Amino acid sequence: MAVAAYAAMVQAVRASGAIIRLEPDAFTIIVSKVDRPLVVIAPGGWPSRGYQYLTSYKGLIFYTRSKFQIQLPGGAEVISAKQIWIPS
Repeated sequence: MAVAAYAAMVQAVRASGAIIRLEPDAFTIIVSKVDRPLVVIAPGGWPSRGYQYLTSYKGLIFYTRSKFQIQLPGGAEVISAKQIWIPS
């Protein structure tokens, strides 16, 4: 069972590429470096409520979770998603 779960996780990482997890402050810095950033926002799930954020910068994908909404730049294009799933 554990081997199958590990294989599924490896396949998910291969499909999505590298995802870099950041603290909310560091995520805000990355987003502010782009003129018109694309940011995906989804509600946080169990066990912690809050918000999840995803964006890309120079070909890398950045992700964060926050208990509070992050202030995004005025030029940000925001996509509201039902869920963001990140392989663990």
